[in-house]
Amino acid sequence: MQINQFMNIKFMRICVWVLFITQCASLVFADEPNTEEWNAKFQSTYIWQEKPAFNAQYSGHNSLSADKEYSYSFTATAALGVRLWDGAELYLDPELAQGVPFSNLTGLGGYPNGEMARTSGPELTAYRARLFLRQTWNQGGEQEAVDSAANQLAGNVDTHRWVLTLGNLSVTDIFDNNSYNHDPRTQFLNWSLMTYGAYDFAADARGYTRGVALEWYNGNWVARVGRFLEPLQPNQQLLDSDFLHHYGDQIELENSFTLNDEPGKFRVLAFRNKMKMSLYQDALALAEETQALPDINLVRHGDQIKCGVGINLEQAITHDVGLFGRVTWADGATETYAFTEIDRSLSVGVLLQGTAWNRENDHIGLALVTNNLSKLHKQYLENGGLGFFIGDGQLDYRPENIAEGFYSLSLFSQSSLSLDYQYIANPAYNAARGPAMVYSVRMHTEF
Repeated sequence: MQINQFMNIKFMRICVWVLFITQCASLVFADEPNTEEWNAKFQSTYIWQEKPAFNAQYSGHNSLSADKEYSYSFTATAALGVRLWDGAELYLDPELAQGVPFSNLTGLGGYPNGEMARTSGPELTAYRARLFLRQTWNQGGEQEAVDSAANQLAGNVDTHRWVLTLGNLSVTDIFDNNSYNHDPRTQFLNWSLMTYGAYDFAADARGYTRGVALEWYNGNWVARVGRFLEPLQPNQQLLDSDFLHHYGDQIELENSFTLNDEPGKFRVLAFRNKMKMSLYQDALALAEETQALPDINLVRHGDQIKCGVGINLEQAITHDVGLFGRVTWADGATETYAFTEIDRSLSVGVLLQGTAWNRENDHIGLALVTNNLSKLHKQYLENGGLGFFIGDGQLDYRPENIAEGFYSLSLFSQSSLSLDYQYIANPAYNAARGPAMVYSVRMHTEF
C-alpha cells in the first residue's frame, strides 16, 4: 500500500478548514454564560503513524507484521447538549471515523493508537457515538462550578449530589478518569495508557455501549456503580440486549486530597462481566483430547464470569507537573471479550506543561507500561492458540513493555500538533519478535 494513500490530500484540506472554522468559532463563543441552557462542541483528530521494519524469528496468523507499515485514523465528533428541566441534560454525539490500522489491528496487547476502532476501514463512516440523559439531584453543601465542555453544560452543582446517567455512551466517559492520562486525542496514544490495560470494559467494536450508571458525590468522595451491555460476540458491533443476564458491571470509589498543597486523586475500581465466553482451560483440554491446536471459538458456551480490579492515582507536583499511575489485574481465565489482550498491567508517567519555556499551552508526556498475561492465557498461546488480537503460533514469553513520549505543540487556542514516539519491546509478549517502534503525528482541534 502506497504512502500517499495515507497522506491523502483530502485529510489535509479537512485539517486546514477545521483550523479556520475553529478560530471563527472561538470568537463567536468567547464569552460563555455562567449557566448554559445548551451548547454545541466539535472535535477532529487526525493521526498518521509509521512502523519501521523490525526483526522477527517467525510470524503467525495474528502477528504484527515485521515489515514497514503505515497507518492513519481520522475522527470528527459533534457534541450537542441541551438542558431539559432542573438537573436534566440530554446529549447527542454524531461521529465520523475512518482509518487503516497496522496489520489489521493484530499483534499487540498495547495497540499504539487509541483512536483506532475495531471497525476502522478506508471508507468514511457516520454513526451515533452517544445519546444519553444525565440527571443531577443536588443535596446541599457548597456550590462548585462546572465548565462548558463536550457533553457538559456550564453551571453550578452542589458538592453533595446524586447523578444518574442513562443511554448510549462509553464506559470510560464515567469510570477510570485521570487528568493526565485518559484522552488519546490530546494525551497518550497507547491503548494500555488511555485506560487500565486489563480493564475488559463493556463496549461494541467502536468502543461504545448502552447502560446506566449512578454516582454519589459527597465532598471529597465519589462512589460510582454501573451496568452496561456487552457485545453478542467478542469484539463485535452488535450488543447483547439481555440486560439482566449478560452485562458488564463496575463499581468505583474516588477520593480527592491535597499533598503539599497540590491536588491529587485516588481511585479503586472493580469490574465483573457475565457473558457467553470461552475458558482457556476448556480450549486446552479439548486440544489435548483431539490432538489439535487449542481454539477458544470451539468452547464458547454457558455464562462465564470475568473479574478484575484496578487502582488509579494522579498527583500534581506543581501547577505545571503532574504524575499518574495505574495498576490492573484481571483473572485471565476467560477470553478477552471487549477490549484488548492484557491480563495484568502497570503504567506510570508524567505530564509537563510548557510554562517554563514560555509555552504554557504546550505539553510533554512520558510514560512506561508493562503488560502481562495470566498463566492459562500464556499456555494457550504457547500451544499455538489464537486470540482475537494476538497469536504468533508459538511463544517465547516475556512481558510486553512499552515506552511512550510525546510533545504537543499548541497552534491556536484550541488546536495542537503532536509528535509521538512509542518503543514496544516483546510485541504480543514474544521475545522472539521486535522491538517495534512507532512514530506518530497527531493533529487535533476542538471548539
